[in-house]
Amino acid sequence: MNKDQRNALLAIPAVITIGWVFAVTGDSGRGMNWISSPFACAVLLAYCLQWVAFVPAYLGKTERYFDIVGSATYILATSMLLILSESLDARSVILGLMVFIWAFRLGYFLFMRIHKAGKDARFDVIKTCFVRFLAAWTLQGLWITFTAAAAWTAIASNYKEPLGWYAAIGMMLWLVGIAIEVVADRQKSQFNANPENKDKFIRVGLWSRSRHPNYFGEILLWSGVAVIAIPVLQGWQWIVLSSPIFVTFLLTGVSGIPLLEKRSDDKWGGQDEYEAYKKLTPVLVPRLWWR
Repeated sequence: MNKDQRNALLAIPAVITIGWVFAVTGDSGRGMNWISSPFACAVLLAYCLQWVAFVPAYLGKTERYFDIVGSATYILATSMLLILSESLDARSVILGLMVFIWAFRLGYFLFMRIHKAGKDARFDVIKTCFVRFLAAWTLQGLWITFTAAAAWTAIASNYKEPLGWYAAIGMMLWLVGIAIEVVADRQKSQFNANPENKDKFIRVGLWSRSRHPNYFGEILLWSGVAVIAIPVLQGWQWIVLSSPIFVTFLLTGVSGIPLLEKRSDDKWGGQDEYEAYKKLTPVLVPRLWWR
């Protein structure tokens, strides 16, 4: 067993433990019971669906359904919480719709992208290794739990508050965030679809103002979800506000920007235009001024 396999083997129980801690804190005040706790059931469902999907994915050595399974998990777990909610209110419905819209849109986009490309380069090595591929699917369970935690906690909570300024601010952040993500994804898809742009890097539209505008939109929309949930959080439930922080950390420090930046540097590094683009364009937060 090599170093990467050992690290993956150690990561799996750590990722499961973190998810369990979130299940406990997200259901603050009720006591931990996997049967009677809707939030805990949602966390358990998030992990179990990934493990079930992992089996045929590993047998077929394919990553084609990785993203679509993740999106379906958001939708199924959120639907379950809305159905089981003892006191469904406007805040819960709004949060549920936000998760549905985001998951449907991104899931379809990513599925079509990998369908056209035929593969996801991130999985070229790990999909043939049982431990590393299992770790990737397990990590997706944690990613789903962390990102949706604020929404799930508010929906599952019996404590309700009328909509107010927090909801207004949160909805505005979410709308701006998803708009940026949608526009950035569309601009890049159109750029890559043009044969004249083969082997070129994108630097038009939002991509002229940020090297990763879609990730900025992702962080912004989940921050909006967390803000909407604030008025109904109690006790240890406040820990779910770490959701956008986790999203930011993962995208900027682990599996998002670092991998893409390295891939871009390997492909275009040393070229004058690319080096100038990197120097003048922020890595994440879009530049608001004109050059």
